[in-house]
Amino acid sequence: MQLMNSETKVIKPSGILDSSTASQLCREVDEFVKGGNIQVLVDLENVSFIDSSGLGGLVNAFKSTRAVGGKLALCSVCEQARMLLEITGMDQVFEIFPSQTEFNQAY
Repeated sequence: MQLMNSETKVIKPSGILDSSTASQLCREVDEFVKGGNIQVLVDLENVSFIDSSGLGGLVNAFKSTRAVGGKLALCSVCEQARMLLEITGMDQVFEIFPSQTEFNQAY
Protein backbone atom coordinates (compact mmCIF):
# COMPACT_ATOMS: atom_id res chain seq x y z
CA MET A 1 0.00 0.00 0.00
CA GLN A 2 1.53 3.29 -1.05
CA LEU A 3 0.42 6.39 0.78
CA MET A 4 0.54 9.61 -1.14
CA ASN A 5 0.67 13.09 0.40
CA SER A 6 1.45 11.66 3.79
CA GLU A 7 4.29 12.62 6.03
CA THR A 8 6.30 9.69 7.33
CA LYS A 9 7.18 9.74 11.01
CA VAL A 10 10.52 8.04 11.63
CA ILE A 11 10.95 6.70 15.15
CA LYS A 12 14.47 5.59 16.01
CA PRO A 13 14.74 3.83 19.38
CA SER A 14 18.15 2.77 20.68
CA GLY A 15 19.64 0.16 22.99
CA ILE A 16 17.30 -2.54 24.23
CA LEU A 17 13.65 -2.41 23.17
CA ASP A 18 11.94 -3.52 26.38
CA SER A 19 8.76 -2.55 28.25
CA SER A 20 9.83 1.02 29.04
CA THR A 21 11.19 1.89 25.61
CA ALA A 22 8.29 0.09 23.91
CA SER A 23 5.72 2.09 25.86
CA GLN A 24 7.48 5.31 24.84
CA LEU A 25 7.46 4.13 21.22
CA CYS A 26 3.71 3.40 21.45
CA ARG A 27 3.03 6.87 22.90
CA GLU A 28 4.97 8.49 20.04
CA VAL A 29 3.06 6.47 17.44
CA ASP A 30 -0.31 7.19 19.08
CA GLU A 31 0.38 10.94 19.18
CA PHE A 32 1.50 10.93 15.58
CA VAL A 33 -1.45 8.99 14.15
CA LYS A 34 -3.96 11.03 16.18
CA GLY A 35 -2.64 14.03 14.29
CA GLY A 36 -3.90 12.50 11.05
CA ASN A 37 -0.55 11.23 9.82
CA ILE A 38 -0.70 7.60 8.96
CA GLN A 39 2.72 6.39 7.87
CA VAL A 40 5.29 5.36 10.48
CA LEU A 41 8.77 3.90 10.01
CA VAL A 42 10.46 2.36 13.05
CA ASP A 43 14.20 2.43 12.34
CA LEU A 44 15.83 -0.22 14.52
CA GLU A 45 19.40 0.55 13.45
CA ASN A 46 20.47 1.46 17.01
CA VAL A 47 18.52 -1.33 18.73
CA SER A 48 20.72 -4.21 19.84
CA PHE A 49 18.06 -6.43 21.44
CA ILE A 50 14.27 -6.76 21.52
CA ASP A 51 12.60 -8.67 24.35
CA SER A 52 9.00 -9.95 24.43
CA SER A 53 7.71 -6.65 25.86
CA GLY A 54 9.47 -4.78 23.07
CA LEU A 55 7.87 -7.03 20.48
CA GLY A 56 4.50 -6.46 22.14
CA GLY A 57 5.07 -2.73 21.90
CA LEU A 58 5.82 -2.97 18.19
CA VAL A 59 2.65 -5.02 17.68
CA ASN A 60 0.58 -2.47 19.64
CA ALA A 61 2.05 0.39 17.61
CA PHE A 62 1.26 -1.57 14.44
CA LYS A 63 -2.34 -2.10 15.58
CA SER A 64 -2.91 1.55 16.51
CA THR A 65 -1.56 2.65 13.14
CA ARG A 66 -3.73 0.14 11.28
CA ALA A 67 -6.79 1.22 13.32
CA VAL A 68 -6.66 4.63 11.60
CA GLY A 69 -5.99 3.12 8.18
CA GLY A 70 -2.27 3.70 8.38
CA LYS A 71 0.92 1.80 7.84
CA LEU A 72 3.83 0.94 10.12
CA ALA A 73 7.03 -0.52 8.70
CA LEU A 74 10.38 -1.52 10.19
CA CYS A 75 13.88 -1.05 8.87
CA SER A 76 17.50 -1.79 9.80
CA VAL A 77 16.58 -4.80 11.94
CA CYS A 78 19.49 -6.44 13.83
CA GLU A 79 20.06 -10.19 13.60
CA GLN A 80 18.57 -10.96 17.05
CA ALA A 81 15.43 -8.97 16.25
CA ARG A 82 15.13 -10.58 12.83
CA MET A 83 15.28 -14.04 14.45
CA LEU A 84 12.63 -13.01 17.02
CA LEU A 85 10.36 -11.73 14.26
CA GLU A 86 10.84 -14.94 12.25
CA ILE A 87 10.26 -17.28 15.23
CA THR A 88 7.05 -15.47 16.18
CA GLY A 89 5.85 -15.14 12.59
CA MET A 90 5.82 -11.36 12.90
CA ASP A 91 8.12 -11.10 9.89
CA GLN A 92 4.98 -11.97 7.90
CA VAL A 93 3.03 -9.14 9.57
CA PHE A 94 5.48 -6.25 9.45
CA GLU A 95 6.84 -4.85 6.24
CA ILE A 96 10.61 -4.88 6.81
CA PHE A 97 13.15 -2.87 4.83
CA PRO A 98 16.95 -3.20 4.93
CA SER A 99 17.36 0.57 5.47
CA GLN A 100 15.59 3.94 5.51
CA THR A 101 16.91 4.52 2.01
CA GLU A 102 15.17 1.41 0.69
CA PHE A 103 11.95 2.39 2.49
CA ASN A 104 12.11 5.85 0.90
CA GLN A 105 12.65 4.31 -2.55
CA ALA A 106 9.57 2.13 -2.07
CA TYR A 107 7.44 5.00 -0.75
